[in-house]
Amino acid sequence: MKKFLTKKSLKKPARNAGRPTRKKAASPKAIRKPSKPRRSKPQRSGDPAKQRLQKVLAAAGVGSRRTCEELIITGRVEVDRKVVEQLGFQVDPHLSDIRVDGQVVRRPKPAYIALFKPKGYLCTNRDEQGRRRAVDLIPESFGRLFPVGRLDMNSEGLLLLTNDGELAERLTHPRYGIPKVYRVQVAGTVDHRTVEQLQKGIYLAEGFAKAERVVIKGHHKQSTYLEITLTEGRNREIRRLLAHVNHKVLSLIRVSVGPIKLGKMLPGDYRMLSVREINMIKNLGYGKND
Repeated sequence: MKKFLTKKSLKKPARNAGRPTRKKAASPKAIRKPSKPRRSKPQRSGDPAKQRLQKVLAAAGVGSRRTCEELIITGRVEVDRKVVEQLGFQVDPHLSDIRVDGQVVRRPKPAYIALFKPKGYLCTNRDEQGRRRAVDLIPESFGRLFPVGRLDMNSEGLLLLTNDGELAERLTHPRYGIPKVYRVQVAGTVDHRTVEQLQKGIYLAEGFAKAERVVIKGHHKQSTYLEITLTEGRNREIRRLLAHVNHKVLSLIRVSVGPIKLGKMLPGDYRMLSVREINMIKNLGYGKND
């Protein structure tokens, strides 16, 4: 059927029909800056507040935070007699029954020790071969301690030992960039081109590595004395870097970790850190990628 045209249908189209409509610009008074989102206060469940399981384990001296995470993932940790394999699981450090390998975890009194590790000692808490360990040089009255970072068996110098896992994490994790200074004697003559290469970086098997700073301190017969600063701690990093540029390490001693110095200590000596030193290392790298 034919459609009949009415007066309504014969009306002219609107002037702006088919054109995109423009919104009126808002007056300056009408424009408001978006308000900053308010940070909500962390909610606490009970008193004291619950904490992540790996943090509680680290604070109890079980090990560094990464070590504690491995213990959780591998099913070696129980909370209230139930195995927990979930990272970030919340516990009450004062009320929860926490066990590792069946042993109850209790929070010990914090201990912070500086040790001059001699050659021939391992930086580990367990050794199936029964070799000498750095922790054996510290009296048992300090309780269970673990080394912060490592020095290989043939290296010596400053080694920090503690039962504070949070502090150990801050000192050892590369993201905090805590400087460790070493005095190294190498075979042969090291020139400035080699120094530049060490500072520029070298690819090792597990990734890129470099020295933060290398200073030539002197020469003696057929050897060179260097001061090397690292901000990360790969396994035998200095020895491997120098081997890559054809220099064998003859002796290696760590003289400082952050603000803590070896000073006049002799091999086998140890001392408790002062309150000032403890506060200084607790603030190291604060705010970096936290």
